[in-house]
Amino acid sequence: MDFAPSERVAELLDRIRAFTREHVDPVETEAVEALDDEIGPGTPYPRVLIELRERARSEGLWNLFLPDESFGPGLTNWEYGMLCELMGRSAVAPMVFNCAAPDTGNMEILAEHGTPEQQERWLQPLLEGEIRSCFSMTEPESAGSDPTGLITRAELDGDEWVINGHKWFTSGYNGAALAIAMVVTDPDAPPHKRASMILVPVETPGFTGVRPVPVMGHDGGPGHWEVTYDDCRVPSDNLLGQRGAGFAIAQDRLGPGRIHHCMRAIGSAERAFELMCRRAHDRKAFGGPLAEKQFVQDFIAKSRMEIDSARLMVLHAAWKMDTEGKRAARQEISMIKVVAAQMHQRVLDRAMQVHGALGMSDDTPLAAMWRQGRWLRIADGPDEVHKMVIALRELNRFKPREVAQATGSAGRPASTSAAV
Repeated sequence: MDFAPSERVAELLDRIRAFTREHVDPVETEAVEALDDEIGPGTPYPRVLIELRERARSEGLWNLFLPDESFGPGLTNWEYGMLCELMGRSAVAPMVFNCAAPDTGNMEILAEHGTPEQQERWLQPLLEGEIRSCFSMTEPESAGSDPTGLITRAELDGDEWVINGHKWFTSGYNGAALAIAMVVTDPDAPPHKRASMILVPVETPGFTGVRPVPVMGHDGGPGHWEVTYDDCRVPSDNLLGQRGAGFAIAQDRLGPGRIHHCMRAIGSAERAFELMCRRAHDRKAFGGPLAEKQFVQDFIAKSRMEIDSARLMVLHAAWKMDTEGKRAARQEISMIKVVAAQMHQRVLDRAMQVHGALGMSDDTPLAAMWRQGRWLRIADGPDEVHKMVIALRELNRFKPREVAQATGSAGRPASTSAAV
């Protein structure tokens, strides 16, 4: 495993770094505020981001996440992971480069499972950056950690699907043109074959945004919305992939998505680490700078080791996904999902502590970064479900042969909870 970036990736890293420093960082605060103030029906992006997005696209820094050369630059997952880490340092950079969730995951499954007609109508405008999309799966009445318990139904009535149900944490709903909804189409089928993915235009009658769900006091921007489907009718051709394949498609979506989330978390932790070190040098207390205090040195040493360890694990998972496939890498993907999310929270907590009261305020990006990272321990499968699956797979390796043959492979696939 050689993780040295190729010439091409090294050049992209330099260009993204320079672009972000020159164009994104100076307007980051303004852009975050504009996301809250300007996003809404028919307005997928605020003006300040539209200008940045046009510039990024003109410079070829666009759709870097897609490994399929038909739609993107054809980078491998581990190559894009390095770029994704760099983007993760900023609250808005992924959106500037058209590499933000949930659009990335939605574009991936449209590219992999969509019909030519679906790709022309929805994938192409997403690739062009003309629209945004949302992902609609999690429900308040069923456990998001076990998506086999979804309640929302879609019934085929002639040449239309009729959808009825109640969902929340529909990520990116505000300002989106399309929802990809995971709904039960075959309630009597085996648990992992009951659900399907259906494309639902946001303006479809019966599809209603109830409210943005406040997440730790924040409910602006694209948001995580509570939505309802009330006799919501869409053409039968809006089925994405095969009927009953919703769970498998969700797993296809989540493999790369988890890599992206983890690398962005590492980028965010690196930024927090740098802020912590600078603060340790600048702030004086009890006769000297904080950098001379042993407990601060302990914070910094632990954080450095944890960030670097997480990065190596994520790059290894991405490399294995590239070389052996998503299914072969599922154990590594589950492990990095837990490791990166928990590492991020520890590093952010230490950085906030070193900043003292300032770290709790919005005068630094730390509090918002902590809030944004906290959901990663739940989204795309809570830590506890991933750890259960990790343990079952490992235990299965050591079962007596006759028991292993009788029970089959251990563990069910990792949760698709609150997939974003």
